[in-house]
Amino acid sequence: MFSLRTMTPEDFSSVADLIFLSTNSWYQQKLGHSIFTGKPDDCRIFCEVYEDLDPECGIVAEHKETGMIIGSCFYHPRETHVSLGIMNVHPNYFGDGVAAAIMERIIEFSEAHDLPLRLVSSAMNLDSFSLYNRFGFAPFAAYQDMYIDVPKKGIEEWGSDSDESETVRDAGLPDLLAIGQVEFEVSGISRERDYCYFIENDLGIWKTLVSLDERGKVNGFLVSSDHPASCMIGPGVAKTAEAAEALIIAQLNRYKGRRVVFLLPVNRPDIVHRMYELGARNCEIHFGQVRGEAQPVRGIVMPSFLPESA
Repeated sequence: MFSLRTMTPEDFSSVADLIFLSTNSWYQQKLGHSIFTGKPDDCRIFCEVYEDLDPECGIVAEHKETGMIIGSCFYHPRETHVSLGIMNVHPNYFGDGVAAAIMERIIEFSEAHDLPLRLVSSAMNLDSFSLYNRFGFAPFAAYQDMYIDVPKKGIEEWGSDSDESETVRDAGLPDLLAIGQVEFEVSGISRERDYCYFIENDLGIWKTLVSLDERGKVNGFLVSSDHPASCMIGPGVAKTAEAAEALIIAQLNRYKGRRVVFLLPVNRPDIVHRMYELGARNCEIHFGQVRGEAQPVRGIVMPSFLPESA
């Protein structure tokens, strides 16, 4: 009924339509709201970002009779692992083995390169959880998706509770080595190409910050994306809750008068409760999952969905 092939730039508009339709269809049916509220073409950003980072690492399922794209997924080879990006199947073809076929192709790639395969997936979508679980993925972390309606005046500092030793500034290319070192120390993964891509910011949607400890050493970083299809804080890591708070507050002030989403680990009530104090609310739960060896986490990890940052 369908065949798999490598995604090309000529497919981007069709894949954007599919991402928009498939994602919104599930959320509307199960949770009563849409994720993407703009135009379907906004979702081209997923294709463009993954193509920038890893050309020819998108897969599409094409209907053999009509030529219609009925499934898509991205994968992202990194130094320490392969990350699985957003997976979508057209609602008319749910249950026809499209996602399983794409998954098998990406697993073949990760095994050929002897790398773990990692992803961040909704804990509320049992269909996708079951798919990944059948293919050998197991959760290693749980994250609560939180949103904040940032006041027009922005987020004020913590006042007497703030740690004055925490300094946040814009990241630059000279910070690449330190950013890579802190992420490897905290989460055991590395993705140098991503850091460089965020800081260079050719698309004009990224903001990358670093946190410095009292010695001036980088102890965390945090990225945000400002785009109609991805208005979100993350990815990032921090060694301490104080560094995470400082980074999040600085990023929140990029979104004055707007709503923004971010993910925090459920097992870090210190930082989660700080966000409640700012007015954050929960909207979903996600699992960090891995097929292969999971690295221990020694700090705070704040993942995102563009690019997938398991």
